[in-house]
Formats: sequence, C-alpha cells, structure tokens
Amino acid sequence: MSRKRVAWVAVLVVATAAAGAAYVWAQNRAPSQVPSQVPSQVPSQAPSQAQAPSPPAGNARGGGIATPVIAEAAKRMDVPSYLDGVGTVQAYNSVTVRTQVEGRLIQVAFREGQEVKRGDLLARIDPTVYKAQLDQAEAKLAQDTAQLANAKLDLARYTKLAETNYTTRQQADTQRATVAQLEAQLRSDQAVVDNARAVLGYTTIAAPIDGRTGLRLVDEGNIVQPSDASGLVVVTQLKPISVVFSLPQQHLRAVNAAFARARPEAVVTNDDGRSPLDQGTLEVIDNQIDQTTGTVKMKATFPNAELRLWPGQFVNVRLLVRTLKDVVVVPSAAVQRGPDGPFVYVVEGEDRAKLRKVTVGSQDDVQAVIAQNLEAGERVITTGFARLYDGARIAVSEAAGQTPAERPQRPAGRPGGQRQRSQGPPS
Repeated sequence: MSRKRVAWVAVLVVATAAAGAAYVWAQNRAPSQVPSQVPSQVPSQAPSQAQAPSPPAGNARGGGIATPVIAEAAKRMDVPSYLDGVGTVQAYNSVTVRTQVEGRLIQVAFREGQEVKRGDLLARIDPTVYKAQLDQAEAKLAQDTAQLANAKLDLARYTKLAETNYTTRQQADTQRATVAQLEAQLRSDQAVVDNARAVLGYTTIAAPIDGRTGLRLVDEGNIVQPSDASGLVVVTQLKPISVVFSLPQQHLRAVNAAFARARPEAVVTNDDGRSPLDQGTLEVIDNQIDQTTGTVKMKATFPNAELRLWPGQFVNVRLLVRTLKDVVVVPSAAVQRGPDGPFVYVVEGEDRAKLRKVTVGSQDDVQAVIAQNLEAGERVITTGFARLYDGARIAVSEAAGQTPAERPQRPAGRPGGQRQRSQGPPS
C-alpha cells in the first residue's frame, strides 16, 4: 500500500509541474501576438487626440449639415418711444346726491346703474310744508304791496295840498318816509318769497351732472335730511374718464418737454401690456414730487366710449414722449449680448452667418432700434443661436408672416452641384 501512495504523489507532482510550465510558456508567448492586432487601431486614434477643438461637424466650413435658422429683414420706420407706468382709473366727475331739506322721500325716480343727463329727475320729497311757507310769504308780499300803493296815493295828495298851503310840508314829508319804508318792506317780502320758492324747489332732486347712477342708498318712504352722511345715490361721469398714474422723477424732464410741444398721447393697455383699451391725452402733471417714492403723479383723460375703463380699476399706462424718425428696426430676439457688447448675426450670401457688432439705440420686448452698423433690408437671424458662430453655414427660413413675394429669391443652383435649399417648411 505504501508504494501505491508514493506513485500517486509522484504523478501529482509531475502534473503540477507540467501545468506550471504551460502557464509560463503562454505568458511568454502573448507579446509576440499583440503587434498583429494593434497596428490597425493606433493610427486611427492618434490624430483625433492631437486635433484642437473645432465647430460641430454640421457647421464645418465647406460641407456638412447646415444649422436651420429663421431670418427677418431689418426695416426702416418711425418708432414711438413710450414711458410705462401703473395707474388707477378715476371718474371724471363724481357727485354724492344729498337732500338740502328735511322731509319724507315720496318718490325715487331712477334705476340703479341708469345713465342720466343733467337735470333728470332723481327723487322727490314731500313738498306740503314748503308749499305752505311759500304761500304765506306770497300773501305777505301782496299785503305790503297794497299798503305801498295806498301810501303813494296819500303822498301825492299831501304834496299838492302843501303846494297850496292847505297842509303843512311836515305832513307831506312824513308820508314820503312812510312810502320809502313800505318799499323796503316790499323788497324784504320779495326775498322771503324767493327763499321759500327755492326751498320748495329743493324737494325735487335732479341729476347734477351727466353720468351713471350707483346703488340706491335710501329707499322710498324714509325721512331724509341734509345731515345724512350717505346721501341718496352717487352719480359718476364715465365718459370721459381719468387715469391717475406715477412715473419716476428721472423721466420728468422728458415728459415736460413733450408736454411743452403738445399734450402727449397716453394709451391704456390690458394686463398683458400690449392690448390697448383706450387712447387719450395727458392733462395734468402734479406740481410736486413725492419724496417718499421719488415719483410724480400725472393724470390722463380718455374718451372711454366703449366703457372699457371703470373707476377703481388698476391699469397699465403708456405715455408717448417722442417718436424716433426713420430708424432701422429689428426684432429684439435678433440682438445678442457678448463681452464686447451687443451684436447680431447677418445672413451673408445665401448660406453663411456673419457676426456683426451693432449699437442699440432703444429696445423693448418686441423690437430694437439699431443706431449704427446695420442697414435696412439686411436679414438678421432671430433663432438657432446655440450652434452659430461667425461664418457658420446655415439653412434660412423666413420669419412667419412674410409672403412668398416678400421673401428674397434664391438662385436655382450653386457651384459644386449643391441643390437649392428650401425657403421654409413644406406647406
């Protein structure tokens, strides 16, 4: 048995030694096989690692896929310059109708929200007491008028008798004084009559202005008096209507200059700041600046023919202070900002983008006025800036809204066999 075990151990030792020799042989053999596989890969990778960064392949000069962009021609036009503010609509006139006499309200002659004219009947107060006072005053006037007439006849008699010495001159003078006294009393009676007639007239309440009535504040049958704080109804004039708004004090000089030429145009816009609600004129510039806010109040008047403006409404106001004549205008989206200032991409030829620095005169969210370095008719790019650079190859589509007749015509073919590009999306 011991001999068999020795034989098995010898076999295991030989097998282990053979496996080790095979492993060493394989490791020494592997490097000789690498050159046959690597040379085909190394030359293709080395140049790409040595190259400097370049524009995307689609924008490479001389070929590749062109960047799709939209372009729009610069225009020459008159551009209005506005100042924007926020204001509150106020009634042009507003009157709280109150009674001037005390009494029972016997008639309400208006409907809530009714359009009324100056002098239209609004309400009536019981006139019985005031009619009696007028009658009493008129009766007193008639009584004193009769006494005056009799006194004048006596004066005429005493004057003639005094001339013939049938009576004394003193008696004639006394009668003359009585006539003067009665004439003064007559004037006093007439004043009482006029006052009573006016008080009686206050029992009929009429509209003081043209306007619209509000909610009724007192119902028929109530006792009303001048001391009532609420009154009967509020009448407001809505045509025309006013808007009070504020502008920063820095703009006061420009507004005053525009106001000196003519009353500046004012436009009330919707919440989006673009849709106009009404157009009017600036009427008043306040005579002092609010030191707490650094703003100055202004009031503009609007016709409000369609009743789009309502008292208490908050609105946006645009005030025209000047108009830039015959300037070059491009969409605001075309103007880009860089370290050296604003610039635009101009379509050069038919398929190249040219970076051009410009001077912007004024700009809003819709359009920009280019003061220098751009002419009317040149096409500027308004979209697709992410892959653009100076000299990039582009595929131009015209801005929406241009008719085929307004779009620049492209040549039928190009050198090198390139086909004509599409002028826009297929219809």
